[in-house]
Amino acid sequence: MLAFISHHECHDHDAGAFHPDQPIRLEAITNQLISSGLDYVLRHYDAPRVARAQLERVHDPDYIDRVYALAPGDGMKSVEVDGDTVMSPGTLRAAERAAGAGVLAVDLVLSGEANPAFCAVRPPGHHAEHGTAMGFCLFNNIAVAAAHAMEAHGLERVAIVDFDVHHGNGTEDIFKAETRVLFCSSFQHPFYPFTGHEKETPNLVDVPLPAGAGSTEFREGVEAHWLPHLEAFDPQILMISAGFDAHVADDMSSLALTDDDYEWVTAKLADIAARHCEGRIVSMLEGGYEPAVLARSVVRHLNVLIG
Repeated sequence: MLAFISHHECHDHDAGAFHPDQPIRLEAITNQLISSGLDYVLRHYDAPRVARAQLERVHDPDYIDRVYALAPGDGMKSVEVDGDTVMSPGTLRAAERAAGAGVLAVDLVLSGEANPAFCAVRPPGHHAEHGTAMGFCLFNNIAVAAAHAMEAHGLERVAIVDFDVHHGNGTEDIFKAETRVLFCSSFQHPFYPFTGHEKETPNLVDVPLPAGAGSTEFREGVEAHWLPHLEAFDPQILMISAGFDAHVADDMSSLALTDDDYEWVTAKLADIAARHCEGRIVSMLEGGYEPAVLARSVVRHLNVLIG
């Protein structure tokens, strides 16, 4: 059974009325799950707060101290961590739950209690580098989960796939020299965060896509670059940074993916997981800022994951 992990405190992160990352994103997903009937075949879990030691596996301790020092208390004004990353009084607890969700997901999947797992959390995480917050992200949720799989469970081959429209620069920064991790990322380029270029190393596979690219270019990139590396890597668990902001109806970007593309790529990844790692998948929400489209895409993604 698929574990659906979230927490009401993830709604308390308030980045401002005009910020793309709004609580309605999670509300839309919940409503779509109910209206589709999918909600009743999921197993719901509350995300725990991440432990300091779990954060320190991927983030500089001094950086973690800065985040906690910046966090405003109840009744205080929001503060800018960088130009587009904001902390409100509810943000720190939301970020702790978002990172903790990935830890719980790994524990559930590797123990066999539930599989696969999807984390509906905010703020997102894949832009957060070892010592830097950026791109709406404070803690790198998927990196915390991957490090937990390696350090707490002893895994030696963890694959992370990122189909968010923005390059997962934080995940790449954290794991660029980590041979136990294979990181495959597709993204619009040149586009925020203006990192990433076409490269294939033993553990990094970047697939930049030009503005206007759609289904054909995305699917060709996945089949030509991601899938061969995933096959050769033989992962013990597959993790997904599931960003849905490359959708043609999401004005965050200039890519033109569709609901069908998210269903297709999820099926390709599920097939890899079934043949290499007993179907073990942890998927974590990243971007996707048009609520109705995001919710619809997430349901297509989850429908494939539960078979």
